[in-house]
Amino acid sequence: QVQLVESGGGLVQPGGSLRLSCATSGIIFSIYDMGWYRQAPGKQRELVAHITSGLTTNYPDSVKGRFTISRDNAKKTIYLQMNSLKPEDTAVYYCNARRPGRTEYWGQGTQVTVSS
Repeated sequence: QVQLVESGGGLVQPGGSLRLSCATSGIIFSIYDMGWYRQAPGKQRELVAHITSGLTTNYPDSVKGRFTISRDNAKKTIYLQMNSLKPEDTAVYYCNARRPGRTEYWGQGTQVTVSS
């Protein structure tokens, strides 16, 4: 059974930082490309960070320079370090595991709220 479990969300003031984690089980983690997505109320889910099995990373302009994705293959976990958070970063953040031509998997999400 595949599980992706996010943690680390919460309430933070503008300009603050949070670190999200996504622990996985049931997949050969090292060969999966992994990503963080977010969905704000009334908006479509969007990619915020992506890391391939070969450690290539990709970010949209909206978070570039503020967010950093990383992975620990030994712990089968990915992380998202979020700095200089803005109110528009408020969303539910989801972890994603994907291989070309194979089933992709999602976590249940963790809420991030940026507010004073």
